Amino acid sequence: MDAGFYVLLVKDTFVYSPLDRRDKLEWWQKLLSLYPSSNVPWVILRDFNDLLYNANKCGGRAFDANELRNFCNFMNTLDMVEVDLKGGQFTRVRILMMTSGSSRPTYQTFNHIIDISKIPEDLNTSECNIYRVPCSLRNMNKEAYTPQLISIGPLHLGDQNLDPMQYQKLRYFRYFKDRVRNEEAMKAYKKYLEDEEQAIRRCYADNFPISFTKEKFVEIILLDSVFIMELFLMMNKPELHQDDIILKQTWLNKNIQRDLLLLENQIPLFILEELYSSVVPKTDKKREKFLEVGHDYFECIHPYKKFDDEKQDLDHPEHPENNNNLDPDLQKKPSTRFERVKMYWKNDPVHFTDLIRFILLLSLKPLYLYLCKEVTGHQEVSSSRVLRIATKLQESGVSFEKVTNRSLVDIKLEKVKILSWFLCLGCLPKSSYFKARLQIPQLKIDNTIECVLRNLIAFEQCHYSDQPYICNYVSLIDSLIHTKDDVELLVEKEVIVHKLGSHKEVATLVNSLCKHVVANKTCYKKIIEDLNKHYQNEWYRTMASLRLVYFRDAWRASSTLVGIAVIVFTIFNFCRVVRLVLDLDQRRQPHN
Repeated sequence: MDAGFYVLLVKDTFVYSPLDRRDKLEWWQKLLSLYPSSNVPWVILRDFNDLLYNANKCGGRAFDANELRNFCNFMNTLDMVEVDLKGGQFTRVRILMMTSGSSRPTYQTFNHIIDISKIPEDLNTSECNIYRVPCSLRNMNKEAYTPQLISIGPLHLGDQNLDPMQYQKLRYFRYFKDRVRNEEAMKAYKKYLEDEEQAIRRCYADNFPISFTKEKFVEIILLDSVFIMELFLMMNKPELHQDDIILKQTWLNKNIQRDLLLLENQIPLFILEELYSSVVPKTDKKREKFLEVGHDYFECIHPYKKFDDEKQDLDHPEHPENNNNLDPDLQKKPSTRFERVKMYWKNDPVHFTDLIRFILLLSLKPLYLYLCKEVTGHQEVSSSRVLRIATKLQESGVSFEKVTNRSLVDIKLEKVKILSWFLCLGCLPKSSYFKARLQIPQLKIDNTIECVLRNLIAFEQCHYSDQPYICNYVSLIDSLIHTKDDVELLVEKEVIVHKLGSHKEVATLVNSLCKHVVANKTCYKKIIEDLNKHYQNEWYRTMASLRLVYFRDAWRASSTLVGIAVIVFTIFNFCRVVRLVLDLDQRRQPHN
């Protein structure tokens, strides 16, 4: 073995000797009884209240020769070796290690002084909203959390793979200055960033190194915020910038959009809002607020069909115009579609990842006020509320229906209690009322949606542990899918649309999303309980089997009905013949 150091397994004992001499002798005997039987080194720490030499004592009564001799003999009995300590008082960390270069172990002491003044202050978690992805989640798919083209903010600054985009940032900065043509407004915005520098730093859960001076930090935020603003403004009028390399190359544009939604690649939205309101010329403003501009940019992330018609909403009891119990502010009719969405959410999104979550949770339909009410009543998750897989639920008569005009998380179970007892009639035209229908918004699975869901899950784990809506949604889908057969069923019902190679890949992807995710609350408690009760009902399962075998489609149902009619007719004729025979016998009996 090469010479070097390796950590030694030792037995350690913390002691504090009594001061009285008579008690000390008895205490020594107890310590002798602890002597290890094997050759494992024994480390005794803390205070013996004894000395080998009076020279080591500072003040107080000197020890007599007998006391010094007795303690020396006690040390020799235990084969103890005193290890010298160096460094300031109360700040020593002692590490015992053994060299492997000799047959007899030799112990060395390494002293490290802990400078308490350098220990960072506790983070104010109430202000943090930009986090590093937890290692347990990152290790599942590192690429899903790592920017591929551009770094935004300080967390990924310096990555050599992202350096080429720094030139594009500078180019867009020049474009923005040419657009604004107001040097005073730009200086005022930089002064605003300098004044808010500490507030911006507190948005990050990381403690930045000393090298991140105030000047450097402000420059980073200034360059990134201007790049994002210029990109969004150019996207509003792409016909005027057809020769721009980012807008011209679709793959580049889409990958930048993908990097902008990553949790670790964020800057606070309030500084972008300030830039939009105070610097951007009015002639370039398509929306009143920057949040609406960001909403338009990420609107393609919607996994469902855009829903612009409000006629269906007006009849809903939760619509602001039909609900007198709502807050007066909510009863006001919103002027823009973004306000129609935002009026049901308490706080503004804090960055783009939060904005994506905002978009996915709420559609333009105001019935989401009902959903928001329901998720506030979280309940603890137990093993008894584990949902059955899709194929098992189908065997109990549950039908899966896709919906395209709802929010991602708006999953509902529609069932008419009396009519659902006759599930076998669900194959008839316009007979949906006989079915137990689990309505799920259509989910388009590709590499982009995986990246979106993983970052939203990580964000909820760090920031919204009491509102894990996306975690609940992914967990529910994960419960429905265990094998490729479950995926095949959901694909057949168009609940899932995917561009992956096989159904097995979809099952593997969905099952990996919830690994190492902790969510002890769910907004689907009632749905899961109702589905499990439905599954455990023997009558429903019998009706479901009858439907799957004999009433699967209209042709098979008609054949079954014809068969039943033939059997009934046969039984009726048989009974009729028996009755005629009995009547004939009764007529013959008097003649006998």
